[in-house]
Amino acid sequence: MDTLPCQGCNGLCCGPVPITEKELKTIHKKIKAFPRKVRTELETQPRLFGTCIFYDINRDRCGIHAFRPEVCRAFGYHQDLVCFRKPELATKEPLTWKEEPIGYLSIDFTWAAF
Repeated sequence: MDTLPCQGCNGLCCGPVPITEKELKTIHKKIKAFPRKVRTELETQPRLFGTCIFYDINRDRCGIHAFRPEVCRAFGYHQDLVCFRKPELATKEPLTWKEEPIGYLSIDFTWAAF
C-alpha cells in the first residue's frame, strides 16, 4: 500500500480525533506505561489549535502511532477521509464505525483524562 506524505504537515490533519470507548481505554493504559519523561515531553508541546493532543510536533509524527485510533489508521485511504496532499489514495468506501465514538481527543478528552 502506498503511504501518506505526512512529513511536514505539522499535524494539520490530526484532529480533532473521534475516539471510541475501547480506544480510550487502550490509549489510557498505554499512556500510563510511558516513561514519565516521554509523557511530559509529549504533553507539554505547543500544538496548532484542534490538533490531536498526541501529535508529536517535535518529531513531526503521531506520538501514539502503534495504538492510534481507527480513524487515524483509515485517514487518507477512505473517500470521506482524503489527504489533500495525496487524494488519489482515498479509494476505499466511506469509513463505517465498528463502535460509535464517545468524544474527540483535544476537545472532550485532553491530557487531564490521561
